[in-house]
Amino acid sequence: MDQLTATAILLLALFLLLGSGVWIGLALLGVAYIGMELFTSRPAGPALATTIWSSAASWSLTALPLFIWMGEILFRTRLSESLFRGLSPWLARLPGRLLHTNIVGCTVFAAVSGSSAATLMTVGRMSIPELRRRGYPERMIIGTLAGAATLGLMIPPSLTLIVYGVTINESISKLFIAGVIPGLVLAGLFMLYVVGWGLLRPGEVPAEPRTSFIQKISEGRHLLPVVLLVLLVIGSMYSGAATATEAAAFGVLGALGLAAWQRTLNWRSFLEGLESATVISAMIALILAGSACLSLAMGFTGLPRNLAAWIQGLGLSPTELILALLVFYIILGCFLDGISSVVLTMAIVEPMIRQAGIDVIWFGIFIVVVVEMAQITPPVGFNLFVLQGMTRHGLGTIARAALPMFFIMVLMVFVLMGFPGLATYLPSHM
Repeated sequence: MDQLTATAILLLALFLLLGSGVWIGLALLGVAYIGMELFTSRPAGPALATTIWSSAASWSLTALPLFIWMGEILFRTRLSESLFRGLSPWLARLPGRLLHTNIVGCTVFAAVSGSSAATLMTVGRMSIPELRRRGYPERMIIGTLAGAATLGLMIPPSLTLIVYGVTINESISKLFIAGVIPGLVLAGLFMLYVVGWGLLRPGEVPAEPRTSFIQKISEGRHLLPVVLLVLLVIGSMYSGAATATEAAAFGVLGALGLAAWQRTLNWRSFLEGLESATVISAMIALILAGSACLSLAMGFTGLPRNLAAWIQGLGLSPTELILALLVFYIILGCFLDGISSVVLTMAIVEPMIRQAGIDVIWFGIFIVVVVEMAQITPPVGFNLFVLQGMTRHGLGTIARAALPMFFIMVLMVFVLMGFPGLATYLPSHM
């Protein structure tokens, strides 16, 4: 059977299974089984069982449930209240005023949670009612929150970077550190947008009372616990004192300590956080297992190698290849969540980028930026659905409010292409 026919059969099977509503992990396993049965002489059962075990037995994956659990613990604390109280006096004098609390709050919480949704819910449950009460425009409240919450995918610890690192067998710690500077740059671009809006539309910006320096210092003390937690997690990795998994364990202990200090830690919140982290971790592990099996089946068909050779034959420069992948992932992100997009495509994309000489650490940050776009693009933008539940607005209204943030992320891709050292400098100095 020729390559074109094999590819058509596998793609048809994948679309049929995904369209039928089957879990993504099971859909990937199903396509892998079909590929093994049709295109190889190797028994499918033992091969897939071995692959599932090896994908689940990765030591790097142990960081995943720990970081998820840390985020779940913090979600159940009064962290959002502390962030707003600590940040608002310092940001109230900037053009755009307290809208910056959405961006800076998401940036800070992203450094202790690898989930975009957890970042959005934690910061949004305090900032949305507070900013509404003060009279800020609804579209700006929603738009800044939708965009800034995606920083949970880039600023370490990032669940997407863990999945990417495990999929291509790259250092999780280096990928984490690579996301720090680009994450801060993207947050800065979001803040510049708010500053520009505040200067162009001063009549829409509510007045805020002045606060003295002593008052700012007094309120700023509420930020101290989360700053210490960030330093514990990221600092231990960057200094080399801890691996990503060990840093995750420190983070869980720190989150439990913070919850106990704020008196929000009880058996109910402890068990709810543990249960939620288990469900999310199991879902991601199933997707990873399905992806590993699909990669095995596609390896037997030779499709990734032949596609990489075909791309090389086109004579595309690395820049042209990145632009083509940018368009590809934006379209894919309209229909799949970020982690599924990564694991579904890496078997084909990884040989292509290595063949083109593209740094895999840099490409990991590129992937995260385009996956962030998927969080706020309909019809499957997960952040849009979360905001719909929190604000009761229609999906179209929320998507329009988030559109400027989408274009800022596109700009961020070109910033990364122009200044690749943003993603590669820190990992090279670990």
